[in-house]
This record gives sequence, structure tokens and C-alpha cells, in this order.
Amino acid sequence: KLVESGGGLVQAGGSLRLSCVASGASVNIFNTNAVAWYRQVAEKQRDLVAVSPDGGNPEYQDSVKGRFTISRDNAKNTVYLQMSSLNAEDTGVYYCAVVGRNYAGGWDVSDYWGQGTLVTVSS
Repeated sequence: KLVESGGGLVQAGGSLRLSCVASGASVNIFNTNAVAWYRQVAEKQRDLVAVSPDGGNPEYQDSVKGRFTISRDNAKNTVYLQMSSLNAEDTGVYYCAVVGRNYAGGWDVSDYWGQGTLVTVSS
């Protein structure tokens, strides 16, 4: 089970830190694989925002580079997303998920998803 937290209402230019905590049977999978944050707006598809590989450098969507930082603390079974200089386009429900690299170099999502946390940025 993955549980996200840290969402809320913030003014444009502000910051938030999201957390994704794994528990139970998902802990080992979580700590030994890449974990990603996705954002979904309304009924649109979920967009990949950032990935913390199990080893290697973090990857970011172009729109958040320099503003968002993904990090992980395996001792706490937690992945964080530090978000700064937020703008209205960052609004959405943020989900964390365990992901795996595919043959094309992208990321495929697993069945390990959280329920999401809502981030609303007011302008």
C-alpha cells in the first residue's frame, strides 16, 4: 500500500512537500525499484512528473525542472516531492507509483499506486 500526503492549497510562488509512504507488502518492491510521481488534472491522463530510480539520477518533466526535487529515504520507506515556485499549471492530483524502465527508455507503471493527494495552486 502506498499513501500520499502533503497536498493542499497554496498561492502561486509558494512551496509544498509531498510524501509517499509504503507499508505492508509493498515495502520491498518500493525500496528496490524506481518510484515516480504523476499528476492528473480533471479526467485527463496522468502525466509523469518525476522519477527516483533505484540508483541513478532523478528524472523530471521539463516543466518542473529546477522547481521540483524528488528524493527518497528507504529507511523510512518514503519518497518525497519538494515543489517550489508553484504555478497554476501545477494544480492536480499527485500520485506516487512504483515504475519500471521499459525497452524504449521510458517508464512503465506497476500495480502499486497510491490514492493521490490534491494540490491546488491559486493565482
